This record gives sequence, C-alpha cells and structure tokens, in this order.
Amino acid sequence: MSVDSHIKLQPMTSNLVKLRGNPANLKRAGMGRPKGVPNKATKALKEMILGALDQAGGEAYLLSQAENNPVAFMTLIGKVLPSEIQAQLTGALSVHVNTGIDRNVKS
Repeated sequence: MSVDSHIKLQPMTSNLVKLRGNPANLKRAGMGRPKGVPNKATKALKEMILGALDQAGGEAYLLSQAENNPVAFMTLIGKVLPSEIQAQLTGALSVHVNTGIDRNVKS
C-alpha cells in the first residue's frame, strides 16, 4: 500500500474565477482607455461649458470678459492655448557659431 492511496483528490472548480463578459473583449482587458481619448465625464463637462458660452453670447461675451476681467480672461487663455507649439519649417536653416576666436589672424 502506498502512502498516497488514502488521499482523495477533489476538483478545484470552487477556486476558479469565472470570467465575466464576452471572451473576445478579454484580449484588451486591463489596457484602459487609449491615449488621447477623453473620458465621458470630461467630454460631457466640455460640452456643457461650450453650451453655456454659446448661450452667454459666445465671442461677444468673451470680449466683454477680456475688457472687464482681464486677469480671469488671461488665466483662461493660459489654460486653453497649447503649452507647446508645433510648427513645420520649410527652407534653409543657417547656424552661426561665435567662438570668440579670430580665425583670420595670420601667424
């Protein structure tokens, strides 16, 4: 008689985690929202702000705020404008380096 003959093995089904949802969607599980896609709350808030701006008078309202509340208006501009400007330059680029050494001196 072997030592293991009295051990009864039970299936481990009680410890298995049942996967929820469509198995086809599980390929992207844990990846989160793709970069650059705003969440639903941010998108809804932005739409509400733009709607309120439109009802308040749009561009004319912003102009009056620029005149009456310049500090708040400039704060808004600082938040809205991109902090980095990306530009594509065309044409030649010339770089001049001044080392302070006169290269025309004859020795």
